[in-house]
Amino acid sequence: MSTRERSLSVLVEKWLGQDLMGSARVTRFSQSRQKPWRSVCVEITQPAGPIAIVFFRHDDGSWCVFPPDAKRPTMSVVRNPVPAASDVLASAA
Repeated sequence: MSTRERSLSVLVEKWLGQDLMGSARVTRFSQSRQKPWRSVCVEITQPAGPIAIVFFRHDDGSWCVFPPDAKRPTMSVVRNPVPAASDVLASAA
């Protein structure tokens, strides 16, 4: 079972702490066809300057601070019977 967080607000609270949640705001939301994931940028303003964290939505519905793995081609086993060499030679003749 996945232990990753499905609630963005709970994850933001974990990263920023409850004290800073009131000043947190979403500054950017991204969902495009070029990138295979959705992302949200959450920013807080501190006396030293703004702090931004980008959260990425994964295929299982969880939010993480790292993007999902790229989908890669996979190989599978073909279940079709392979003709015997003698059958191939007989049909070629």
